Amino acid sequence: MEKRYQVFVSSTYADLKDERHKVIQTLMELDCIPAGMELFPATDEDQFEFIKRIIDDCDYYLLIIGGRYGSITAQGISYTEQEYEYALERGLKVIALLHANPEQIVFEKSEQNPELRTRLQSFRDKTATGRLVKFWQNAGELPGIVALSLSKTIKMFPAIGWVRADRVSSEELLIEINDLRKKNAELNNALSEMEPSIFTGSEEKDYTYIYNNLNRLEDIEVKIVSRTADKDEVETRKYSLNLASLIPFISTSYNHEYNWFSISERILNKLFPNRTRDPSKTFLVSEIKNLANDLKMYGFLTQNYIPPVAGNGNGIFGSTIRGDSFKLIYSEKLERYKYWLNFNGKMPEHFEINEKN
Repeated sequence: MEKRYQVFVSSTYADLKDERHKVIQTLMELDCIPAGMELFPATDEDQFEFIKRIIDDCDYYLLIIGGRYGSITAQGISYTEQEYEYALERGLKVIALLHANPEQIVFEKSEQNPELRTRLQSFRDKTATGRLVKFWQNAGELPGIVALSLSKTIKMFPAIGWVRADRVSSEELLIEINDLRKKNAELNNALSEMEPSIFTGSEEKDYTYIYNNLNRLEDIEVKIVSRTADKDEVETRKYSLNLASLIPFISTSYNHEYNWFSISERILNKLFPNRTRDPSKTFLVSEIKNLANDLKMYGFLTQNYIPPVAGNGNGIFGSTIRGDSFKLIYSEKLERYKYWLNFNGKMPEHFEINEKN
């Protein structure tokens, strides 16, 4: 089913009008639905409450940072930073575009207040920590950067999206699907209570079996892309990673949703703890083959089906509904496995990873 993704464009406005125009034009050429302040209607509703409802309907969040921090809200931060924090809270994937040389931005488009300049730098540092960012120097570079970054993000992290109402099933079928979804959730809950085992009937034997199978070395590659004025230079480093030592450090706090990006961030934090200090370098970790399938086989991941549901009416296309999708969710069994490791003295202090010669 053909989908269109809605992208919230966040930035200060007066100093980045041209940049926003080029980004929005690019999004439309990519068959995406742009959402930003220039597209908002006049309304008596509280400004940020309205913005929050728009962000709720979006699939991705695109942030542009130039030379200004922006107007301060009642919470003591700028509207742009408040939008950014809310997008993170909602779990949207963030594409951050930072000006490469803010000190070279013309005077009238730069922050004059020393305190706001400090806040701007702090905001830049925050957005550049723990995620890939792209740097730009002029508005003409943004279309290409947006096209590449968004296409890669959609491929790696496909969202729910929007579809035309006349291309989806009837209302009766949607009701039936929703009923099946509820029954599926009930069966999953009943199954989780019937555990402990998918293998032997004994959780102790299961976890011993799983631990022994995971106690193996996996080869991974880290590509370090160094951006220079002339070209990008790529350095590849190879490592051996003990899979059994990695599993206990997989975080289930982020909506309990599995994604390789969060795991790769833990690996990079271990190997290159100071990497964010050099914005000219990008680090990419090759995904461990069949990791998700292994975790599903051992009962650590479950596949949740998300059926089409109607939007709340704030999308630009009011006759569209949210498309269907699947998510991999960490199960309670993974947390019990971590407890078993700790109880049996098998919980590692850190995961084992060594560079190969």
